Amino acid sequence: MKVLVIGGVAAGTKTAAKLKREDRSAEVTILTKGKEISYAGCGLPYYVGGVIEDKSALIVNTPESFSRLTGVAVQTGVEVVSVDRENKTVKAVRVESGEESVFGYDKLVIASGASPFVPPCKGTDLEGVYVMRTPKDAISLRGAVEEGKIRRAVVVGGGFIGLEVAENLALKGVKVSVIDFARTILPGFLDEELAFYTENVMLDNGINVATGVALEEIIGDGRVEKVKTSKRAMKADACILAMGIRPNTGYLENTGIEMFKGTVLVDEHMRTNDPAIYAVGDCAMVKNRLTGKPQWSPMGSTANIAGRGAAMNLAGHEISYPGVLGTGVAKLPGICIGRTGLGESQAKDAGHDVVTVLTVVDDKAHYYPGASSFIIKLIADKSTRKILGAQVLGKGAVDKVMDIAVTGISLGMTVDQLSAMDFSYAPPFSTAIHPMAQTANVLLNKMDGALDSFTPAEYAAGAAESYTILDAAPASTIPGARHIDLTAVEGPLPDYPQDAKLLLVCTKGKRAYLLQNRLKFYGYTNTKVLEGGTFFTSFEEDEE
Repeated sequence: MKVLVIGGVAAGTKTAAKLKREDRSAEVTILTKGKEISYAGCGLPYYVGGVIEDKSALIVNTPESFSRLTGVAVQTGVEVVSVDRENKTVKAVRVESGEESVFGYDKLVIASGASPFVPPCKGTDLEGVYVMRTPKDAISLRGAVEEGKIRRAVVVGGGFIGLEVAENLALKGVKVSVIDFARTILPGFLDEELAFYTENVMLDNGINVATGVALEEIIGDGRVEKVKTSKRAMKADACILAMGIRPNTGYLENTGIEMFKGTVLVDEHMRTNDPAIYAVGDCAMVKNRLTGKPQWSPMGSTANIAGRGAAMNLAGHEISYPGVLGTGVAKLPGICIGRTGLGESQAKDAGHDVVTVLTVVDDKAHYYPGASSFIIKLIADKSTRKILGAQVLGKGAVDKVMDIAVTGISLGMTVDQLSAMDFSYAPPFSTAIHPMAQTANVLLNKMDGALDSFTPAEYAAGAAESYTILDAAPASTIPGARHIDLTAVEGPLPDYPQDAKLLLVCTKGKRAYLLQNRLKFYGYTNTKVLEGGTFFTSFEEDEE
């Protein structure tokens, strides 16, 4: 069996290497446009910041070492320009010489990845304009910084890559601003209230963030001097374009291979509508595991899972890929973030009876050095009680919290089951009741009526306008609000009738819940707790 793989980064090399392990007799060849294969694309921002010191660490395998290790033939500097399905051939051009070649196949794997989007505006060809996709991009940007050419930079794009590049440029002493046309950073990844919170943390850590701002032009005489936006012009020595990526699939036009918005459509076996052709990685459209609807997942994790599955199927097995949950984590200035499953609005759009809770919980024993907090948003279906999604912010190991949620969602777990899981515990690692179990417990209280609350999003939308705020923190923290000492409440509150609308607020939400529990006992019927307390929601002087 002659197998041709177009593309040699994560998905292509994974497919090729796994196939040779499954079927040593397969004749597998990788054709790739670049000079390098199997490089650490997700590590590029960290090379810019010097966290990864040696550029050689970015190259997982050279073409030569990969061939020796796997038995796969690799041809670099070869760009595929067309596919002939009828004759099972591809036409390719040598990048340096322009020489054309034709390669035959029995099976074809499309793993040509994606390229950074460069907007059609003036100035993108100036010196000092960068993208972040290959080791060469990272090496060039870091070199300019270390040569003293970049003191101020504007990053266009508030997604993973843009924010990670911003963090790492700041580590090098560069003054960084991030702009994005969307209403928040990380659109589609974090729910809005968590995205706004993240923006504020980044601002506190020296990264200027401006959303709802469009790039209009990059200005300069030969090199970048200013970045003109829809709001104002910003002085800059560099502009990093991180506005997303586009699949490298132009060569597939008029082939009859089914596509959607530039991505190749595949079934659960990673096969296209042509049974001899598979597609994996950033150029392929997979599906959402929960909704079954198409979802693009240009992630290294997805590329490797899909590549392994494609290889197994090429070797004669029948491996189905159940789809993605949209899982991701990132390290940003002052905070780490994570998300999996459906966001709140996505869950509602999918027809679920959605209930959510937001908690602020310790990430390890509070007395252990380095202890901090997690902000966890848990999303579930009220009728089935199944977990639909989770999002987390914090300085600690957000990936561990996310992976618990991934496991629970993948297994169809209910909130009740999550709360009773036997998680590992020791003070350096966690709390005695795991942060995710604590959050599940709070959500159970909310679903079962023991907790009546407003989410921060509901509060920001004005749900508590007719409520009187009572400060339930150990000491007064909210300007203008009456402070209530929880430990002194042994009956109805003076001045507040039992049908009064009372919003109970403390630092993180726990004492407010305890106060609500006590007030309910004394006949109060209209109390609400603000989830996340003042840790998550700030109160201005005129609030009352």
